[in-house]
Amino acid sequence: MTPRLNLRERLIDPKSPDRRPRRAAYALPTLFTAGNLFMGYIAILKSVEGALWASAGNLGSNPHWEIAAKVIGLSVFFDGLDGRIARLTNTTSEFGRELDSLADVISFGIAPAVLAFVWGFQFMDPATPPDVRNNLLQAGYFVLFMFLCCGAMRLARFNITTNAVPSNPGPRDRKYFVGLPIPAAAGIVAAIVYAADSVPLRWWPVTAAWAVLAALLSFLMVSTWRYRSFKDFNLVSPRSPRSLIVLAFVIYMIWNFSKPVLLVLSVFYVGSGIAVRIGGLFRRLFSPSKPPNPQQQAG
Repeated sequence: MTPRLNLRERLIDPKSPDRRPRRAAYALPTLFTAGNLFMGYIAILKSVEGALWASAGNLGSNPHWEIAAKVIGLSVFFDGLDGRIARLTNTTSEFGRELDSLADVISFGIAPAVLAFVWGFQFMDPATPPDVRNNLLQAGYFVLFMFLCCGAMRLARFNITTNAVPSNPGPRDRKYFVGLPIPAAAGIVAAIVYAADSVPLRWWPVTAAWAVLAALLSFLMVSTWRYRSFKDFNLVSPRSPRSLIVLAFVIYMIWNFSKPVLLVLSVFYVGSGIAVRIGGLFRRLFSPSKPPNPQQQAG
């Protein structure tokens, strides 16, 4: 009876003396990276089309912006798979890593920044005082450029850092990102637009809050606060019945109540890093101080 081979062993080139994967195997993660890039490209086009649609007087639910928000969410899905498939098939490479980062800048930097501006800033109520409107538009240009810039810096830091340790390290048996990942920042922008039925913001105080959120996301991406990476989650490992039930429940909720569920999930993940950081500060602030060492005092 021939032994069963796992996926990595099946992709090994039998003619390779050092057991390298077949050349075709390297195309698997690249296809998902290309899918991520394509989704970002579609999101930018649909954001512009939605702005033209709204400029024609259609200030209700915008189908173009809804598609843009959805494809950004699909980009997050593709981005989560390409790296896992590369590790699973042993086809990681410097080329794939750099290509993935370039795709992420477009899909999670430029695309959500364009969508955030046309949805949140461009169509404020004409009754807004001119000074307030102009100041908010200038703030929108600035904070969304910072969103793009901080996202690119976050990707560059991720590429050159090995075994990064956040400023508030957690349990050693879990893996963490240092700073908010750029897909999560783009995901919450898309989730908010999607949950709002893609109706543009009109009231200037809400637009101001939108600018504050963009600035907060920019800061979180370049911070050293910890966020769960879930890289310890193995796609091919056996699953317990409880985890399968939870996974099926989450899929059911997303399928039937996608707008509130995706919004809650994105807010929960982005807020988790803030909550952990604040909790750590309070623990250090109110924890009893250690008594001085008598030997150090004597010295």
